[in-house]
Amino acid sequence: MYSPPSKTFVADAVLFDMDGTLTDSIAAVEAAWAKVASEIGQDPEHVIAATHGKRAVDNLSQFKPHLAEEEMEREVERFENTILYYADAHHLHGPNSGSVTPPSDVSYASSAHDTPDLTPGPSAPASRRSSVSAFESRRPSFGSRLLNMLSQAARLRAHNEDVVVVDEDGSEKDNLIQPGYPAVEKKNALNATLEAWQMEAASVDRSIRILPGVRKMIDSLPEGRYAVATSGAKTYAYGCMKRVGIVPPPVTITADDKRLKAGKPAPDPFLLAAECLGYDPKRCVVFEDSPSGIKAGVASGATVVAVCTSHERSKIENCGAHYIIEDMESISCHVGDDDRLVFTITSSG
Repeated sequence: MYSPPSKTFVADAVLFDMDGTLTDSIAAVEAAWAKVASEIGQDPEHVIAATHGKRAVDNLSQFKPHLAEEEMEREVERFENTILYYADAHHLHGPNSGSVTPPSDVSYASSAHDTPDLTPGPSAPASRRSSVSAFESRRPSFGSRLLNMLSQAARLRAHNEDVVVVDEDGSEKDNLIQPGYPAVEKKNALNATLEAWQMEAASVDRSIRILPGVRKMIDSLPEGRYAVATSGAKTYAYGCMKRVGIVPPPVTITADDKRLKAGKPAPDPFLLAAECLGYDPKRCVVFEDSPSGIKAGVASGATVVAVCTSHERSKIENCGAHYIIEDMESISCHVGDDDRLVFTITSSG
């Protein structure tokens, strides 16, 4: 059997992208951008394709230019919490969940408009496509309350009882439906909405996963010799890594870092990460998966290794990466005699 020759290079430190490089949350991210697409009346495929590898603030500024600057920070948090909601829904409500109590670190956004829209295919029943249309008024503590509502709904359905959801003060949550609905219609609309959310979100496993070879690579790196520079804001970035057992390194540059003047494809995130580690970016290696991230790494002057974990090779091979590998199973690292990091690529195609 033919075995391609090994390729070896050295670096002082490693600068990782996160999503698509260390973790795989593509299903949850795409569901969240599909929600945005439905809000602005655009094709989800177009929105998803245009947003990958870029900061949510940059994407939301493009697709929701009407938002005032003071509204954007909350909009970014709302969007990224929506990703985490989708990522957790199957675990919390799926066939083998066993419990609807969220993990202790789960925190979601705080408005009814944060509720993830359904993402049924074109063949889905019309009742599923329209079941959210009556659910428009605001409510506090979206995540914990939605989980509580779903839990109550499941228990009451099991006993063939009418679903009446109550707030923490004991009052019925009729205020969740638009004013003017008769009580029975309010209850029916709420029931349909809750069941539709549970059905759609729980039926698809959008859990965040660690990508192949990542754990071995991180474990091979000395402390203080690697950083994460991600297009995700802090809530999402830390939540994503923690869900797969990655301890966010002390140098984790997120999209909402006030020191950044621009996000990817500008090199700023990687330049800042290298500076915080105390290394020349030209003596670092960047691991990336997206065209915009690869271009950012190249612009920083680092050696760039592109992984084909979120894009086909043809989509990233002309972005300037020095090496292209399938995933981190194809590369290893050890500390050399001169204390530099030695990387060996065993298969790059």
